[in-house]
Amino acid sequence: MSKVAVVTGGTRGIGRAVCERLKADGLRVAAIFAGNDAAAAECRQALEILVLKCDVTASLECRAVVREIESLLGPIDVLVNNAGVTRDAALHKMEENDWSTVIHTDLDGLYNMTRPVIEGMRDRGYGRIINIASINGQKGQFGQTNYSAAKAGVIGFTKALALESARKGITVNAIAPGYIDTDMVAHVPHEVLEAIKAGIPVGRLGRPEEVARCVSFLASEDQAFITGATLTVNGGQYLV
Repeated sequence: MSKVAVVTGGTRGIGRAVCERLKADGLRVAAIFAGNDAAAAECRQALEILVLKCDVTASLECRAVVREIESLLGPIDVLVNNAGVTRDAALHKMEENDWSTVIHTDLDGLYNMTRPVIEGMRDRGYGRIINIASINGQKGQFGQTNYSAAKAGVIGFTKALALESARKGITVNAIAPGYIDTDMVAHVPHEVLEAIKAGIPVGRLGRPEEVARCVSFLASEDQAFITGATLTVNGGQYLV
């Protein structure tokens, strides 16, 4: 029977591309979304996958959605933690809610989804966990102390969990995209975005499907010797 993959933030942007790619790879895919019902309905119809609503900041909701997915599709073999938001402002102007919203979604959501999945993976001796970080979690970014802190935390979480899980047949890796042509990046002011593109050596924004191909690679059964890694996908904008 084909393996089961769950993608948070799975109905738009990078997450939508990941769902499409993993389904093409032969996996049974469930996409989780938080609030855009129209995008979720379109994704469900276009990709013909399971689409469920869940707030990743709510641990009880995450446990419930994991149980529902497992009852409908079977045990979860691949978890892609992609859900994330931004609330940009310089720290001296940042409201407490803008800080907490980003930390709760981008970092707490990682724990809330992984915790109910990891035990089953350990029991079965197999799993692939792929966490979507960011170039700005590696290098920092003006006006994004909240987002950069959360995404740096994603990378630290990935390394620690990789060490805990390696002998159980579970790989845990991160992908750190640069600026990808998604709705999130589309909200960046035009002049700022043009300046960003000028600083990308390949001369363009990335495409969601380029990140999805990286997820596909790390999610493969063949990639059992890559764990604790952070794969940078940024067009050469930041080299590590």
